[in-house]
Amino acid sequence: MRRLAMVAMVSLDGVMKNLSQWPDRLVAMVVGAETLSCVLFVMLTYYPSTQEKKKFVAENGEHGMSRSRFGKNGEDLIIDIPVGSIVTDSDRGRVYEFMTEGHEEKIFKGGGGGLGNEYFKSATNRSPEQSTKGRKGEEGKLEVTLSLVVDVGLIGMPNAGKSTLLNTLTNAHSRIGDYPFTTLEPHLGDLHGHILADIPGLIEGASEGRGLGHTFLRHITHTKMILHLVSLEEKDVLLRYKTIRDELKRYGSDLENKEEWIIFTKKDLINKDDLELIENNIDKIANRVFVISTKTGENVKELQDALVQHLRQS
Repeated sequence: MRRLAMVAMVSLDGVMKNLSQWPDRLVAMVVGAETLSCVLFVMLTYYPSTQEKKKFVAENGEHGMSRSRFGKNGEDLIIDIPVGSIVTDSDRGRVYEFMTEGHEEKIFKGGGGGLGNEYFKSATNRSPEQSTKGRKGEEGKLEVTLSLVVDVGLIGMPNAGKSTLLNTLTNAHSRIGDYPFTTLEPHLGDLHGHILADIPGLIEGASEGRGLGHTFLRHITHTKMILHLVSLEEKDVLLRYKTIRDELKRYGSDLENKEEWIIFTKKDLINKDDLELIENNIDKIANRVFVISTKTGENVKELQDALVQHLRQS
């Protein structure tokens, strides 16, 4: 999470000019009263060079000038942030989500220009000495968090085979090891133009802050669907599946209602009778179930083809 300080444009005050110098001219207001400068966020798919900057200040407008000329408007301040960013203005209770490239939002409004003495000129007062102050623009502090925006999220307990499957299905090179929490950050892979993400292992209590997975639960929020991997080498496979389902429900954000395919991994480590017992207790009506072994390659191609076809249709 990054915290940024933002200041919108400050409009300048109305300016007093000696009207007797230009009897046939009017001195313009300082910055049009209806003109606003604002802070905008524009979505990009990369981290901008300004990612280390923490304070941004929009440009001020200019003073009005002689010969009835307006002051120049201040330029809008546009800040580039990556796709998947969530911007929170806690002071005003506003939250902005940037999930598509090119999406823009006005975050803070700039001030309004003050009125110069020309505005107060009348038939009875040809040289007014009255002007008004400009209105200050909005400012505040924003929190920016980043969520992955991907097609498929691979979830499951540590050592369920998520990284291995990601590497098998895509061109990714996610780290693999025979111990829990090998993956410490999400890894991405491309499957025929569709993005898959290996989400670090979740454990019981993740929704309450336990383990590494809690940090990355938010990344599942903006996936189109999830592949829930469960290792068949575990003693109580169904309990482990249910544990992760419960964590998704507790976390909220409608995670429990996302489309889910159940992927039983490491088929080569379980006998046929035990496998049938597990399959009979899984809800195949609401979920598609695949039983695979990345070690032998069994059913991996079938999963890949089915996934690609499903993503193209959706």
